[in-house]
Amino acid sequence: MNDISASIISPAIPDLESRARNDDHLDTRLWLRLMACATLVEGHIRSRLRTEHQTTLPRFDLMAQLQRYPSGLKMSELSRHMMVTNGNITGITDQLEKEGLVERVKVLTDRRSSLIRLTSKGKRQFKKMASSHEEWLSEVFADMPADTRLNLFHALGALKVTARNNTLTVAAAS
Repeated sequence: MNDISASIISPAIPDLESRARNDDHLDTRLWLRLMACATLVEGHIRSRLRTEHQTTLPRFDLMAQLQRYPSGLKMSELSRHMMVTNGNITGITDQLEKEGLVERVKVLTDRRSSLIRLTSKGKRQFKKMASSHEEWLSEVFADMPADTRLNLFHALGALKVTARNNTLTVAAAS
């Protein structure tokens, strides 16, 4: 770790990055730092959703997907968008339906399929949660200068492209 890293990272609060050693490869330390940051932000959001809206991040994520698709999504589409199994989606959807936040609408052309969509009550509740979510993220990043956030955004975009390309290249070679 260099002097900058040591001044930023508090050893009093262990996280995934605390596994790294000074002699670890830079890519390993970078990966652990990315995971630590993601875990910290996600933990904050999970906690705030639970305490301030009595909900979970998966429920919020499902409602967020439905907000983007007002006409609704099939379970398989929700599963693909959220990158989880249909079983996970079914359980969350059942709970939200019991609470009147989502509804199942039969697909006329396919009797076996239903579209899941937000109800009016679900739209109102999601709007409140989404507003809070945006505020919490602003709080998390508040002490980071805007230009630093923008540079990080662009750097992570470059990493995403590189990682995706390298993953696809390895998969194609297999």
